[in-house]
Order: sequence, then structure tokens, then C-alpha cells
Amino acid sequence: MPKKGEQGADTAGLLAYLFGPGDRDEHTDPHIVAAWDPALPCPARTPDRMTLSGLALLLDAPADALRGPLPAEHVWHVSVRNAPTDRTLTDTEWATVAAEMIHAAGIAPHGDEHGCRWVAVRHAPDHIHLVATLARQDGRHPRIRGDIPNMHTAARGFETAWGLSPMSPLDETARRAPATGEKEKATRRGLTEPARETLQSAVREAAALATDDIDFLNRLRDAGLRVREHHDENGAVDGYAVALPGDRADHGSRPVWFSGRTLAYDLSLPRIRERYEPALTPADITRAHHRIREAAALLARAGRTEGAGDVAALGDLLTVAAAVSPTAVRDKVRAAATRFEQASRAPGARTLDGTARTRFKAATRALERAPRTARGGGAPAVLNLLIALVEAIEAATAWHRAQHHRAQTTAAARAAALLREAAALTGAPPPSLNSRTVPRTVRVTPAAERGPATPPTSNGATPRPQPAPPPAPGPGRSR
Repeated sequence: MPKKGEQGADTAGLLAYLFGPGDRDEHTDPHIVAAWDPALPCPARTPDRMTLSGLALLLDAPADALRGPLPAEHVWHVSVRNAPTDRTLTDTEWATVAAEMIHAAGIAPHGDEHGCRWVAVRHAPDHIHLVATLARQDGRHPRIRGDIPNMHTAARGFETAWGLSPMSPLDETARRAPATGEKEKATRRGLTEPARETLQSAVREAAALATDDIDFLNRLRDAGLRVREHHDENGAVDGYAVALPGDRADHGSRPVWFSGRTLAYDLSLPRIRERYEPALTPADITRAHHRIREAAALLARAGRTEGAGDVAALGDLLTVAAAVSPTAVRDKVRAAATRFEQASRAPGARTLDGTARTRFKAATRALERAPRTARGGGAPAVLNLLIALVEAIEAATAWHRAQHHRAQTTAAARAAALLREAAALTGAPPPSLNSRTVPRTVRVTPAAERGPATPPTSNGATPRPQPAPPPAPGPGRSR
């Protein structure tokens, strides 16, 4: 199981830790099992030929030859661990694993003499640590995006070939994190978050409310984003890309475009189309929380595939609830929506025609169209909404747990905790103390044969007329 450790800029410090006794004297016989140079001496076994400081200098040497600035965190660190029930691999086997993982990650592909310099250190029977400097020996930056998923694929090959315990299924539903360069660019521009994250939030909100392609694309433009449509040979829209005004590349010569699929697993145009619902009659916030409660009860009885559509619609509802929540609780609700995002994407086979979906979507539309006075109708109205949302998320948590969706179960549980914290901010007892939210016994159909933001800056365009006022803007190392 590959696991990414903390990255940084101190190669010597990381090596000192890996070759040292550990925090609790747990490191035994630390030594190199593989490296970019097969003849590289080991500082632990041949200290007369190599020291830790000398090894650090060798690893960092290509950084000075980079064609461009050195990344702020240029030390790449990943641990690869066996299951406790697996047999103990030999140094030769771990060396094979290390070389394949380094290849899969893009650090030093097989046969590439100019790849990054790296070492594999073993200081325990069940795992190794891979350390590399993110600077190729030809002076270029390596391409390592997607390194961990690619390493997971390589690990599955060893599991099959060597009869090792399989990892949990890789569902590829995690949020796409900004690359290091994107974060550094945001810091240089004085932004609170990278452009990718701002765009993800804006696109997700537009997708949650849109009724068709035209409505979706118009909502993106109204949010101040640059929008580029892609058309098929018949002129029909079959894709889109968005850019944040002012976010440019190549010395300011072009905008930085992100397609929906590169923003998030579920933001491609085909996946967004699955979420469209016809426009609904305006309704107030009271009706919205009744619909949420009804949907939560239906989700509690959903089967394996049907519930996927329900949790997807619940994710949309949370996104909109965060946008229209009163200032006092908006940050907590927004954090809950972000946490629930992965829980809204169920891995494997699914259908989006869940029985609770229509009610969740109706509640979403009601929140968008509810009068501003209803949105801010005091602590009781807000508390009722939050209680209803907690009940819905608890049902989603139980559904994911029954399907053995570990990552989604964790994400949903954390989202519920954040909403309880939001409820406490209303001045009323949190939902966990309210008799109406005592968790019910939820019966769901278990899965068969399953193994264990800040709003974007406006581009100055005049927005199209709206039928209702828009929502108020929102205020250790791996061992």
C-alpha cells in the first residue's frame, strides 16, 4: 500500500530520520535496498564510503540545474507497506517493488537515464521509504501528477503475482487536489486558494442548480467565470472548460483553462447532465426541510445502486445550502459540503434514479428560490434546516457503510459533525441533543461481494436578469 508522506525541502533531515532510531526506537537495521545508481554505497553499512550528508548532497545535486525555479517542497517521500498478515519480503523483492513504484510515479521511468535521483530505505520488515528529489538530471521538472493512483495500480500487480493481501478497492472518487505549482501561484498572486479550488466550488454550485446545458453555462458566466464550449461535428455542445479571470500562463499570453473532468470526477458535462431536473415551483425554506426529511427516510431504505443517485443529489443540496446559509453558520455548512463531496460520489455501478433524489432536488430548488427573508428567518428556521440535513447525512453514512464504501462513510460522518457544530452556532441545542435527531435504525441493502470557498472574481460582464435575488456572498511523516 503506497502512502504519501510529508514533503518538504530538507533532504538531509528526512534521511537522518529514516536512518535513525525512530521516534520510539522502532527502526531496526536501516539500510538502502535500491537507488537510482545500483552501485550507490549505503551510509549505514559502509559509512567509510558514504555519509548521510554526502547522500543528501548527491540527491539534491540536480536541483541546481533545473530550468526554472526549484519547487518549495522538492523532496518527494512515499512509504510502501505490506499488510500485517503478509509474508516478509526479502531485500531483493523490496528492490523490485521500489523500482516499479518509482517508474509508476514518474520519478524515474524504466530506461530513462535522466530521471530523478532516488533511494529506497528499509528500516522495518514490513515497509520501505522512497525518497526522491523533484528535479530530473537533465534540468527539467518531472511529471508526477497522479503518482499515488499509478503506484496503487503497480501495487495490485505485486499483490496478484506474489499472493499478497489486496488493498481496499480504488474508487477514484477523492477530490482532485491542486498541484504544488498551482498552490505556489496562488500564493504569489495573494489569493486565499488556488484557482482550481475556486473553480470547483463555482462549477459545483452551478451544476447543483442547473436545469439544462444552457442554464448551466449561463450560471457559470454569471458567476464571473470565463467559459469555453466544445461542440461536436453537428454543432451540439459536448464539453466545456472554465478559467478564472486573471489566471494566465505563458507570461500572461493565455488563460489557464480547466475542463470539467479535470476539476472533479463528477463535473464532466455528461455527469452534470445526469443531475438536471426541470424547474420547480418556488417554495419556502419550511417546505424545503420537510422534503429533506422525507428524502432521508427514503434513502434509509435505498438499495445498493439506487442510493447512489440519492447521495449525489444530497451533495448538490449541501452545496446550495452553504451558499444561502446565514453568515453565522455559512463557514461550517460550507466546510460540511466540502467534506461530503466525496460521499456524493459512490464508486462502482450506480444509477442516478434514486427514490429520494427528486425530493433532494426539490429542496435544492426551494432553497435557491426561497425569499431572502426566509433564508435568514432566525435561529429556529436555520436549526430546522440543519437538523434535517444531519438526518439526511446520517442516512447517507449508513448507506455507504452497508456498501463498504470506507472513504465515503468517513467523509459523510465528518460532514454530519460539522453540521452539528453549525447548529450549535444558532444558539439552540445541537442536533445530537435534540430528541428528533436520535439516530434511527437504518436498514439498507448491503453490497454483494465487496471486499473489506471564496467566490470567483467578477469579470465585469453584466449578468443576465434573475427571477430572484442571487445568494449573498460568503463571508507527520509516514512510517
